[in-house]
Amino acid sequence: MGTVPVVPTPLLVVLASARPDDRAEHVVLLDTDGNQHLPRPATAEADRADVDLSEVEPTVLERLGATGKAGEVYPLVDGRWLLGVGDGSDLAGLRKAGATLAGALRSRAERSRSARSGSAQSRSGSGSDESPPEQPETSPGPEYEQQPETRPVALGVAELSGSGREALVVGLILGSHQYRVSHRQPPLPGQAELVVPEAALPELRRQLEVAGTLARATALARDLASTPSDVKTPTWLVETAAELAAEVPGLTAEVWPVERLRAEGFGGLLAVGGGSSRPPALLRLGWAPAGAPLADNRHLVLIGKGITFDTGGISIKPAEGMHLMRTDMAAGGAVIAAMLAIARLGVPLRVTGLVPAAENHVSGSAYRPGDIVRHYDGTTTEVVNTDAEGRMVLADALGYAVRELAPDLIVDAATLTGAMKVALGMRTAGLFASDDELADAVLAAGDRAGERLWRMPLLDHVADEVDSTIADLRQAPPGPPGISAALFLRRFTGGVPWVHLDIAGPARCDKPYDEVAAGATGFVARTLVELALGLATPS
Repeated sequence: MGTVPVVPTPLLVVLASARPDDRAEHVVLLDTDGNQHLPRPATAEADRADVDLSEVEPTVLERLGATGKAGEVYPLVDGRWLLGVGDGSDLAGLRKAGATLAGALRSRAERSRSARSGSAQSRSGSGSDESPPEQPETSPGPEYEQQPETRPVALGVAELSGSGREALVVGLILGSHQYRVSHRQPPLPGQAELVVPEAALPELRRQLEVAGTLARATALARDLASTPSDVKTPTWLVETAAELAAEVPGLTAEVWPVERLRAEGFGGLLAVGGGSSRPPALLRLGWAPAGAPLADNRHLVLIGKGITFDTGGISIKPAEGMHLMRTDMAAGGAVIAAMLAIARLGVPLRVTGLVPAAENHVSGSAYRPGDIVRHYDGTTTEVVNTDAEGRMVLADALGYAVRELAPDLIVDAATLTGAMKVALGMRTAGLFASDDELADAVLAAGDRAGERLWRMPLLDHVADEVDSTIADLRQAPPGPPGISAALFLRRFTGGVPWVHLDIAGPARCDKPYDEVAAGATGFVARTLVELALGLATPS
C-alpha cells in the first residue's frame, strides 16, 4: 500500500471580519475601471499607523502593467498584494481571481520553505569542525500541523455582490487545494479574511457557509478521484465515504459488500468487478432533514459511477493514458461530496446517493464480450465491449433506485464515453434528459456552479439499436457512442424524470485554469449541490 494524504486535504480557511487581523497582509482589489477596494476597518481605529489604507499609486500600477484583469496578482514591496478582479461582477473572473491569489500564496510559502531548507543544509555542510546549531525540522511534524507558513491575508469585499463574494471564496479555497503523494507535505494553506462593515457580517457569514461548503465538496471529489488505485479499492472508496458521512448529523450511510450484491442480484456490478481480486461494493447515502418540513416533497436520487480503476477488461485499453483511470470514479466521488455538502447545509429536500463501485480488471474470471448479464431489475444485457463497463454498473443502480426508492427525479453522472470529449471538448459535460423541466433545473444549477453543461439529443433512430437479438438490450449498440450509451441507461429509468451527465471531458485536465486544478477537477460536485438547493428554494 502506498502512503496517501489524509482525505480531505487541508484547505485555506476563509473568515468574515469587520477588521483585518493585525498580522494580516492586505490585498488591494483592482477592477478594470481602475477602482481599488481596500480591507478597511469598520471603526475609528482605521487611523492607526500600522493599518495601511492608502491606495496603490497610479505610477506603481503603470510600472506593473496592472489593468485589473481578473487573475492578475502582484506582491507589492510594502507587504501588500494587488489582485485584479475584472469588472467585479463576472463570477467566473472572481473565482479565477481568488484561485490565482491562493496559488501565489502557496507558491511563496513553498519557496520560503525551500530557502530555509537550503540554508540549513548549507550551514550543516560548511566544513566547520564545530557542530552546526540545531535547526528546526523542515519536514512535517506537530508544529507543522498547527501553524501555516503564510501570514493571513485580508480582502475588502464590501462593494462585491453576494454572489460575487461567494465566487471569490470558492476560488480562494479551491486555489489552495493541492493533492500530492510525497515525502514532504505541501505548506498549510493558511487563512484569508473578508472584511465588511459590522452590520454586513451576518449576511457575509451565511455566504461563506454556502460558498465554503461548495468549494469543499469540489475539493473532496478531487481528493477521492486523485487517490491512487493501489489504495483506492472499491471497499476503500465506500468505507471512506461512510466514515466521512458519520461525521455529518442526519446523513446515513450503508455499505453493501459483495455478498449482499450477490444476494440482491446486482449482475452488472458483479460482472464488471468479477475480474479483480478486489470485490465490488455499493454505497447508499441518505439525507432527509429531521424535524423540518421539506421545501419540495419530491425525492431526488443521485447516482455516480464508481469504477476505481479501469483497464478496459478483456477489451483492454491502450497503455497510453491508462494511468489516468484512477479518476474513472470521479462522478462517484462527486456524488459522495455532494451528499455530504447537502447534509451540511441542511437542504430541505429528500436526497439519496448511490455509488456502485468496482474495479474493471483482466483475469480468468473477467466478464467477456458475448456474455449475457442479468441486472437488478431483471433486464438482460448482451455484453459487446467490456470497456463499456460504466453503463453496466449504473444500470443496476438505476434499476434499484426505481424499484426500491420510489424516486421522483434521478440524476446520474459518469465519466462514460470518450465521444463526449470529441463532441464537447475537455471543459464541458454532455447532458441527456428525458424531462425538460429537470434538464432546465440541472442546466441552471451548472450555471450557478460555474460548471459547463450542454444538452445533447436522445435520437429515436438510435434508440432502436439498443435492442438485442439474444437478450433484452445491447450494451454498446451502433451509433454515436455518447448518445447510444445514454439511450441504454434510459431503459432502466422506469419513466422517472431523469438526467444523465457524461463528464468524461471535464472530470480531469492536463493543466490548471481558473479555479480548476490539473488532474482530477472535482467537476459536477457543485452542480449537484446547487441542483438540490434550487429544488428546495421556492420559485
